[in-house]
Amino acid sequence: MKYQKIPEATIRRLSRYSRCLEEMEQGGEKVVSSAQLASKCMVNPAQVRKDLAYFGEFGIRGVGYYVKDLLASIKKVLGLNKEWRMAVIGIGNLGSALLSYKDFLKQNYKIVAAFDIDPQKVIGRVSEKLGKPVEILHISRIKEVAKERKIEIALITTPPSEAQSVANLLVEAGIRGILNFAPTQITVPEGFVVKDVFFTNILDNLAYLLSSS
Repeated sequence: MKYQKIPEATIRRLSRYSRCLEEMEQGGEKVVSSAQLASKCMVNPAQVRKDLAYFGEFGIRGVGYYVKDLLASIKKVLGLNKEWRMAVIGIGNLGSALLSYKDFLKQNYKIVAAFDIDPQKVIGRVSEKLGKPVEILHISRIKEVAKERKIEIALITTPPSEAQSVANLLVEAGIRGILNFAPTQITVPEGFVVKDVFFTNILDNLAYLLSSS
């Protein structure tokens, strides 16, 4: 089922609810009220109920939500009930760190290939903390490998001057989801989705809040 016109803030909160519910499930909790979930996720109960109401009725009046069932429902809404196969493009400091980021696997994200243009880095395999080692391949092979390994998401960690040309290659390879860590804007055709992760923008916001408080 596709959900239309859902605020991005709601999607971000659903991700937070998912993580809180996972902690509850791991702690053996079976039932949670909207007030309890709101407190744990640092939002208000009315917001929890409003966010969930976009996608149907999940709770039982007078009882609350069954933790396991609500977690499964939210994961289905977010698309986390399947494995997402990813590639990292650019194996510098950030790219190497992402290859070792263990929490990807917890959320059904799996890095299945890495690409670089530097001959010194295209040397075969790099160790990963969890799962099998990830191959580092030359960027020229991305179309072939994307098809073979069914890659759906790419993480761009290249210098900004290379980000758009990499994005163009990803479009040609049919990789529709792009998470861009390069500090520059990139453009893609309709049907492809780019999300930017600019650390300095977040720091600017933090600096503003500190300065104005």
